[in-house]
Amino acid sequence: MLDRTLKVLEYEKVKEQLSKHASSSLGKERVQQLKPTISYEEAVKWQDMTDEAATILRLKGHVPLGGIKDIRAFAKRSKIGSTLSPYELLDISSTLYATKQVKKFIEELLEEELTTPYLQKYGEKLIVLSDLEKKINFCIGENGEVLDSASEKLRGIRQQLKTLESRAREKLEGIIRSSSTQKMLSDAIITIRNDRYVIPVKQEYRSAFGGMIHDQSASGATLFIEPQSVVEINNTLNETKLKERQEIERILIELSSEVAVEADNLLNNVSLLTEIDFMFSKGSYSHKIKGSKPKMNNVGYIKLKKARHPLIPIDEVVPNDIELGKDFTSIVITGPNTGGKTVTLKLVGLLTLMAQSGLQLPTLDGSEMGMFESVYADIGDEQSIEQSLSTFSSHMVNIVEILKKVDANSLVLFDELGAGTDPGEGAALAISILDYVYQRGARVIATTHYPELKAYGYNRQGVINASVEFDVETLSPTYKLLIGVPGRSNAFEISKRLGLNPDVIEQARLHISAESNQVENMIASLEENRRNAESELEEARELRKQSEDLQKELQKQIIEFNEKRDRMYEKAEEKAAEAIEKAKHEAEDIIKQLRRMQKEQYSTIKDHELIEARKRLEESSPHLLKNKKSPVSANKLTEKLSPGDEVKVISLNQKGHLLERVGDKEWQVQIGVMKMKVKEKNLEYMSRPKPIETKPLATVRGNDAHVKLELDLRGERYEDALLKVEKYIDDALLAGYPRVSIIHGKGTGALRKGVQEYVKNHRSVKKARYGEASEGGTGITVIEFK
Repeated sequence: MLDRTLKVLEYEKVKEQLSKHASSSLGKERVQQLKPTISYEEAVKWQDMTDEAATILRLKGHVPLGGIKDIRAFAKRSKIGSTLSPYELLDISSTLYATKQVKKFIEELLEEELTTPYLQKYGEKLIVLSDLEKKINFCIGENGEVLDSASEKLRGIRQQLKTLESRAREKLEGIIRSSSTQKMLSDAIITIRNDRYVIPVKQEYRSAFGGMIHDQSASGATLFIEPQSVVEINNTLNETKLKERQEIERILIELSSEVAVEADNLLNNVSLLTEIDFMFSKGSYSHKIKGSKPKMNNVGYIKLKKARHPLIPIDEVVPNDIELGKDFTSIVITGPNTGGKTVTLKLVGLLTLMAQSGLQLPTLDGSEMGMFESVYADIGDEQSIEQSLSTFSSHMVNIVEILKKVDANSLVLFDELGAGTDPGEGAALAISILDYVYQRGARVIATTHYPELKAYGYNRQGVINASVEFDVETLSPTYKLLIGVPGRSNAFEISKRLGLNPDVIEQARLHISAESNQVENMIASLEENRRNAESELEEARELRKQSEDLQKELQKQIIEFNEKRDRMYEKAEEKAAEAIEKAKHEAEDIIKQLRRMQKEQYSTIKDHELIEARKRLEESSPHLLKNKKSPVSANKLTEKLSPGDEVKVISLNQKGHLLERVGDKEWQVQIGVMKMKVKEKNLEYMSRPKPIETKPLATVRGNDAHVKLELDLRGERYEDALLKVEKYIDDALLAGYPRVSIIHGKGTGALRKGVQEYVKNHRSVKKARYGEASEGGTGITVIEFK
């Protein structure tokens, strides 16, 4: 892409926003290197990587990228034998720790069976160097000091230093505390000069202490003297400090050599961490702009749904639908210079550059973006003072360069084409330029305020008019793009609103040609029809929404009714069973009592009479004994049921059609617009439609497709299961179900956890819980929709 195009479309400003989402200086540096690709395969790959990062951020919330430092120079210096400083070693240790954390994070994602092919590939190449990290941390402290633990020799030297310092201080404290010497001191303190302990002595007593003079005050009244009694101690102290420095140097050399051994691995890790940081910078930026992944194509087709300019605050920007490259390859945006046209040009150009840079777009899902080898933009006031060129001349210089290079793989953006010269000649030139670019096969969007170009879109195949809506009441543009409607002049309406004499306005109208008036009236009619159509569309959408809400509520009530009815049936069955058992026990007790009476009292009761009595007891409640589980009258089906049969649902006294068998003794029944499960014993066969020859129909989706109230994922692979959950939830929502169940089993818990996390983060899920003990416990997740 031309650097001038990147500048005009403010591509660098997008990169500035993007760099704020990088976690390290390496990531920011990588952002600055970003340029749009002209390779279709590379653009698709970059978009997939960004989408993977955005998905991980949505599921996990963050990625542990803190602590990454730019250690490339340190690693390279260690390879040529340089000694690294403690702070440089600390940066290496920090980067090693970050490498370990990122690798661990990626492994956890794999354990959770998340599909992350690009991040997984990076993770496999990362090399954890725990031993080197431990060695550095064992030797270097958080503030860059070499620790006593670095070596036994260093520990011994530092203990010796403490002893010598203590001895020197004791000697000097004895001197400054002596009453005989206090009058000779400027101040009773011990200080250091030239790395030696000294005391401040008045000038006139310099000979009283002997030793060496190391410094004096500015006035010369005070001398800093090292008394003879501590000279030897200070000498030994300095020798010991020299040994300390030598040992520290030896330790740093040793650590630097350890770094040199792993220098190539360090450089490899830094490169991988840079790409990971860059990848998640784009994912994080996508969340900020509420972006979505565009579908890339290499046929030059652009379809942007509710596109927003990423550099305009989200609460101020007006979303627009823009399509180019299928039914028409040129858009001519006409109308006065009231704002919005240039923004539209920059929006399309900038989103093209972003898509080819692997950035998601601030649009709704379902947007598409074509690949272009070149994006040319002639936008803004290009008047050149240095070259003494007018605005028109400067524009023409750019346009001449564009026309030399433009081809079928180009996107061309012209702002105020032909402006800055005679209107008649400018309009003719604009038409000629647009024809030339169109013939070369390029995609082009041009803005102009010339009325002659309003008819251009009607007279040229592959060209369409557009305009930016203007609100005459507020005297300001709404920034809403109207595809297919040319712009109209609002000069008379604006002047009238501002108070211009009506006579002046009417006189002005007389100077407008009849053709211009016809065009203006045609545009006004188009705008009126569009507003009416939009109003009716909005009303229809509201009615459809109300209808869907009513259907969902009715569906919910029917399901709740069936559940309540089934619970009542179950309770009735339990009570009936209890009553039967109780009657049997009572009968047995009576018979036992009669036998006992027979034996004890020599009654004349016969055995066959006892058997007959028991039989009568059993027959006393034949309906309960024979139909324990049937709350409705028994129905003997004379026909074997098949899908499509017309049946009567006995409990509801309603007719319906069988859709499919959903169990051994249960069917899915369509009753009007509703679908419900009904037990076979509650169905009565009515009729069977005669087969007729039909042509194949398209697959029915949405509310006309059968959706079960539960989804069984047992035995599924993790990735396949989540895809099925996603589709199932969409189908259930379309079917209007208020509540569904997902059976995932208990197993290792990975699938269960993944399903729980996915449904809880779904925008349409109101509540998700594990099933009750009677529902399947933790082996099932019950979802309630909003």
